[in-house]
Amino acid sequence: MAISSFDTREKFEVQAYAKRENVDRKTHIPFSGSPRQHPYDPERFILVADPFTNNTFYYEFKISDIGCAEELPNLTNIDGEGVPMARIWVKKGSVGIRSTPFLVDELN
Repeated sequence: MAISSFDTREKFEVQAYAKRENVDRKTHIPFSGSPRQHPYDPERFILVADPFTNNTFYYEFKISDIGCAEELPNLTNIDGEGVPMARIWVKKGSVGIRSTPFLVDELN
């Protein structure tokens, strides 16, 4: 599955779960990217690191592991298409998935 298969126009609403002052770096780790609704699990979400790059990766987390969510400035490409960006603070010890899709083409 290529990252380009994610619909960049689909906005996943990010709501602050707590004020950032209440989130401690000793208990949470920040991840930044473009949040997307998980394609089949409503209790999880996907965070695309760089949605306009062909060879990017994405994170997958449980929504219940979010300590805080902050909206960041939208990212806009050269064609004027914009996607929302966010900084998500995830509880330490949570299980996340980092996926790097690639096209099987040839051996280097």
